[in-house]
Formats: sequence, structure tokens, C-alpha cells
Amino acid sequence: EKKGDTSKTEKLYTIIKPFILRRQKWQVAKELPEKVENIQYCGMTEEQEACYEEAKSFYRNEIMNLIENKGINKSQMLLLQGLTKLRQIANHPHMVDATYKASSGKMEDAMHMLLNAISEGHKILVFSQFVKYLTLLSKEVEKAGIPYAYLDGSTKNRKEQVESFQNDDSLRLFLISLRAGGVGLNLTKADYVFILDPWWNPAIEQQAIDRAHRIGQSKVVTVYRLVAAGTIEQKILELKAKKKELVASVLTEDSPSGK
Repeated sequence: EKKGDTSKTEKLYTIIKPFILRRQKWQVAKELPEKVENIQYCGMTEEQEACYEEAKSFYRNEIMNLIENKGINKSQMLLLQGLTKLRQIANHPHMVDATYKASSGKMEDAMHMLLNAISEGHKILVFSQFVKYLTLLSKEVEKAGIPYAYLDGSTKNRKEQVESFQNDDSLRLFLISLRAGGVGLNLTKADYVFILDPWWNPAIEQQAIDRAHRIGQSKVVTVYRLVAAGTIEQKILELKAKKKELVASVLTEDSPSGK
């Protein structure tokens, strides 16, 4: 993957092919409607960008010093901490700084898109890895007077939240944490899915999208991934593209001639 070595990719494919039986969803559930995926790049506000650059400089200096003094293996925890902080600031600086009172470019874009989609009669799933970010968004949603269902790891009435969203036409919005709602939910009334922050593992996001794009869905499912432009989130997208390319090159659909 790192060196783009096609001969090694082909060798890997030859080795694993006898042990892999793969069926794409479109082969099994042929009646499923189309799924349209989009990337929505969001600019940061001036205050947010200043906060991001300050954190980036701080962690860069700290990490370089630690690597120099203790080596790369001893620096991984600080590296992970820095990456997580940058991801949070790209969403909303208030997640890492309770004194931050300004806005977030992504939050503004998300609210604008949600209001438009709701006005057009769509039902929407909104996923984020960060419960803090869902909490901030829920406050904005409440200010706008929009009723919503909510689910994270601490939610006790999961079934009630799901049934309300599925059965109540006036309930157009469902805020869900990626880890708590990525599997085991049937939310086919939704036809829009918003992924608020990109995650390293594309399969996790795909599982979340599949809450809506599954048997029982009658509408085209439109997916929006919101990405803060010029941040670590764009790097995550590039990494995911490489992972998808590797998977596509070694996992293919079986044909009868290949048995």
C-alpha cells in the first residue's frame, strides 16, 4: 500500500482469493435504491482557524522535542492526543476550550444544510464520533425549534428513540454517535445521512450509512461527509482513499470461472 507495488498486490490477491467469498450489497439486495455520496468542504471561521493553527504549532513542537529526546515509540500517545485535539477543533473549538464563544464554520454549514433538507421534507440521520459535538449541535437544533431523536452510548431508551423516528413523520432529525449507532439499527425512513467528522476506518462509516441504505428503503439515500478544508480531516480522506484502493484491488466479486 505504501509503495504502490502492483506486483505485490497481485500476489496478495492470488494468495487470499481461495479463502474469500464476497458479495456486494447490490448483488444480494437488487431492489435497493441508489446511494449518492458527496463530500462537503467547510471553511473555518477566523477565530476557529487561529485556534487550530495555535494547537497545531503547539503539538508539532512538543512532538518533535519528544521524538528527539525519547524516540518515536515513546511519542505515540502525544501524537494521538494532538491528532484528536485537531480533529475536535476542526469540528468546533468549544470541544477543547470551554471559554471559546465564537462560531464554527462546519457547525454553520451543517445547520444551513439541515434546515434546507428538513424544509424539503427529508428525514435525516446525523452521525459524529464525538458526543460533545452532538451535544453542541443539539443546542443549535433546539434554538431553531426542530424536534429530534438522540442516541449515544448512555441512552437508555434506544428502542423508543428509533421507533419515534421511524413512525413519527414530524420527527425529521436523528442525532447519533458513530460508535453507539453504527450497527443494529434499522432506520429506513431516513433518506439523508450526514457524517459530521471523517473517521480513519471507512468500514465504520459505511456501517453507519447502512442504517438507512438497507432492505426496506424505498428512496434514494443521499450521504454528505462534512470535512473542514485545510485540516487533518483532509489528510484522513486521503488515507481512506488509499485503504479503499487496496481493498478494491484484493477483494473482488467471485465469478463462476474462478471457483
